[in-house]
Amino acid sequence: MRYAKRGPLRFTSHRDFARAFERALRRAGVPIAFSQGFTPHPKISYASAAPTGVASEAEYLEIGLREPVDPARLRGALDAALSPGLDVLDAVVAQGGSLADRIEASHWRIEMPQVEPAALDRAVAAFTAADEVLVERMTKQGRRTFDARAAVMRIDVAPPVATPSEAPDVPCAILELVVRQVIPSVRPDDVLSGLRVVADLEPPVSPRVTRLAQGTLTAQGAIVDPLDADRDGASIGER
Repeated sequence: MRYAKRGPLRFTSHRDFARAFERALRRAGVPIAFSQGFTPHPKISYASAAPTGVASEAEYLEIGLREPVDPARLRGALDAALSPGLDVLDAVVAQGGSLADRIEASHWRIEMPQVEPAALDRAVAAFTAADEVLVERMTKQGRRTFDARAAVMRIDVAPPVATPSEAPDVPCAILELVVRQVIPSVRPDDVLSGLRVVADLEPPVSPRVTRLAQGTLTAQGAIVDPLDADRDGASIGER
């Protein structure tokens, strides 16, 4: 299944979404399968969830069912059971293989209010020219230093659009990234830290980050929806 986190619901943590999704399964009467053992859990597997505070049009999960269910009805029932802003967009019957193995890269858009596009252009040029860009981030294993440059497959300054951040009469630079899945993962805020390292670019207000797509990478660098491998005419498309 593919779902979106939009608007204020982008601040929903992964744990909060998981609880909301389990409640939606119960409200929708989905015949969810459970694990075996002393503490059975619903069979739900999440693939590469976006960080809290990040909007997304391309989050993915798998569920196990006790019996066949029509994907269109399942998508509609779950979407109706979730709060607006947590939107189920697509559902297909899995044909085998791991969904997580089909997530190789993500496409991100970062809106940067009060940043001039020319300043972002200069920072992107410096980032691209660097052999490596070392940044620090606190992880579960403690503070780690890693290269934010190597995982970035593409980084571009997008053409400006009309008040993308809903803030009229101020500049707003827009950055688009394609970032490969690596360990440790390189997140959009790591790339922003890298722009600060190479070009001293410091957005005066918090950028707004949206994941536009994630999936497998083609030889041309395009991202393919991981559900495409399972489509057999039973899928339900985005609203």
